Amino acid sequence: MNVPLVDLKAQYSSLKPQMDAAIQSVLDRTAFILGQEVTDFEQAFAQYVGVKHCVGVCSGTDAIEMALRACSIGPGDEVITVPNTYIATCEAISLAGATIRWAEVDSRTYNLDPANLEAAITPRTKAILPVHLYGQPAGMGPIMAIAAKHGLMVIEDAAQAHGAQIADSGWQMADSGHQPLAASYRPVGAFGNAACFSFYPGKNLGAYGDAGAVCTDSDEIADKVQLLRNHGQREKYVHLVEGTCHRLDNLQAAVLGVKLPHLDGWNAARRAHAALYDELLADVPGVVTPYLAPGMEPVYHLYVIQVQERDRVQAALKAAGIETGIHYPIPLHEQPAYARLGHRPEDFPVSHALGPRILSLPMYAEMTDEQIHDVADTLKQAVTRG
Repeated sequence: MNVPLVDLKAQYSSLKPQMDAAIQSVLDRTAFILGQEVTDFEQAFAQYVGVKHCVGVCSGTDAIEMALRACSIGPGDEVITVPNTYIATCEAISLAGATIRWAEVDSRTYNLDPANLEAAITPRTKAILPVHLYGQPAGMGPIMAIAAKHGLMVIEDAAQAHGAQIADSGWQMADSGHQPLAASYRPVGAFGNAACFSFYPGKNLGAYGDAGAVCTDSDEIADKVQLLRNHGQREKYVHLVEGTCHRLDNLQAAVLGVKLPHLDGWNAARRAHAALYDELLADVPGVVTPYLAPGMEPVYHLYVIQVQERDRVQAALKAAGIETGIHYPIPLHEQPAYARLGHRPEDFPVSHALGPRILSLPMYAEMTDEQIHDVADTLKQAVTRG
């Protein structure tokens, strides 16, 4: 059975009439830049995340850069993040003019380990940039507590975690006036000073091209991002600051507006698929399934296992028609792009050890139980042959 890593055609087919109508409406009105669809989506997504503001931008990378700049983070400042993320997280820090400083991740969750965070803080540290990797929420309670202790800003990289939630244990938030969406859970993106989302097509909430957003409770941060994304202007040709061109495209906003009401249902389907994978792979020797930390409600943007002889196993799955991925094979502290920072592989041993072992299995809302059984059976056979 052929099983893709993600199936965007299946999702489009389920939404075709509404999607075609939304796109045609933009075309008919030739309303392409900062139109009503952008405004409507920004309002709807802010409400979904549970914050006052959402500002649409060109991509998740742009969102992080704009958030950092709006928080007055730049040259001379350090931003702490993790080495086992996509390079966009760190590219944005560099684009803002700040310095990257890495802290090691937890070996089970793959997210920033609060136990390693405080040791990474220096007098130049200005912000913490936790990543909710693979749709698994990071430990925002202790992260926020450490940030408050040291007077640091927190900007969440929620690019892979649309709709993920964390149990509400009474943690103080950046804006004490914020109210969570539910009595017992708080959505990721509603903890820090700002949060950054990507709507890359393969994400749980994906556009039909690049798109992103900055979410925040801060009027000041939202206003700065709005200025920065649109050449520093509120009024045409009156430029209050030197900005750039990072606006959310109106066609992409129309696509996202159609998809957003379906996001919770899609996330529920992903959690059900993950539970079935967990059950089928529970007793397979040498296979480590995703760890579910207490109080976390992930959305399984990716279902990532650890397996010995990963490359051989991946090749066996490919031969059987099953597409897999590796997110991410080389941690950033070992990338040529960051050789200037002078790190050795052993500086972050957990991130280094994960690289050769992680494997992303097919995961999308429209998967069938039959497909999941086929993936699990084929994986078992590949592992056993090894």
